[in-house]
Amino acid sequence: MTAARTLFVLACCAALSLTVQAESPKPIHPDQAAWSAPLGLGGVGGAWLLGSQEDEGIYQYRVRLEPGARIPPHIHPDTRNSTVLKGTLWVGFGESFDEDAMVAVPEGGLYLAPAGTPHYLWARDGAVEYQENGVGPSGTRVLQ
Repeated sequence: MTAARTLFVLACCAALSLTVQAESPKPIHPDQAAWSAPLGLGGVGGAWLLGSQEDEGIYQYRVRLEPGARIPPHIHPDTRNSTVLKGTLWVGFGESFDEDAMVAVPEGGLYLAPAGTPHYLWARDGAVEYQENGVGPSGTRVLQ
């Protein structure tokens, strides 16, 4: 290999190394995230762990519900899948909050809210933590 070619290969390796270092994965801990009360709802906290609703691309949104907290019927422009991390989340679909039509999603369970599908949530049996995943941009529109 010629000296010029060797220098070129070394320069490419150095550039690749810098790129990899710049994009090195970093642990994301929910307790270090910026938590807020989405939609001004009492007993509900949310934090964007990856991305945001304004960004294009994948996102992860962590939600904590205090015991008894409710999220009224709402829709999103994108499909979201949500995994229950703690507790039991009660989920209903439709434009009106109907306790009798809700189903329990236990810890470790998953539910899917297709784009534009009205749904509502309840921490009926105690505190709940779940994580929503989707592809943005996104948003939330409350129906009531």
